[in-house]
Amino acid sequence: MSDCPCGSGKAYDACCGQYISGTKLAPTPEALMRSRYTAYVKHNIDYIVDTHNPERIHRLDRKSTEEWSNNSEWLGLEIIKTEDKENEGTVEFVAKFRQDGVDYDHHEVSTFLKLDGEWFFDDGYTPSATVVRDTPKVGRNEPCPCGSGKKYKKCCGK
Repeated sequence: MSDCPCGSGKAYDACCGQYISGTKLAPTPEALMRSRYTAYVKHNIDYIVDTHNPERIHRLDRKSTEEWSNNSEWLGLEIIKTEDKENEGTVEFVAKFRQDGVDYDHHEVSTFLKLDGEWFFDDGYTPSATVVRDTPKVGRNEPCPCGSGKKYKKCCGK
């Protein structure tokens, strides 16, 4: 038995394999997220479709999903944060993959809904990056930090 591609450290059959085969339902949004990643690795597009919210299935482009799965070398999954409530949850993750020799990080926050006792992927979005300054902000009328002696607005701030 080989390790599961989701990075759990468990054997595939004891981890995502049981969900993908239909033997068991994913018990949490994180388990569903991990199994969906594994389905991309294993090119099991039927599982991706079957675990998509039926009310939003029209938004899923099966052909492009299959192309992404088949044309990528999947390098790993990092779970950043999970929130699990009674019938909804979120999983923030980074899926690493390579296409045409270029490495990519797919950073997403996925939302999940529990419908009739089964978890489904509902939607996903790219989280916005927070910009943190490493130097103090220079005001327009302050001396320019380049040392010219001019006001910032008349020098580098122009």
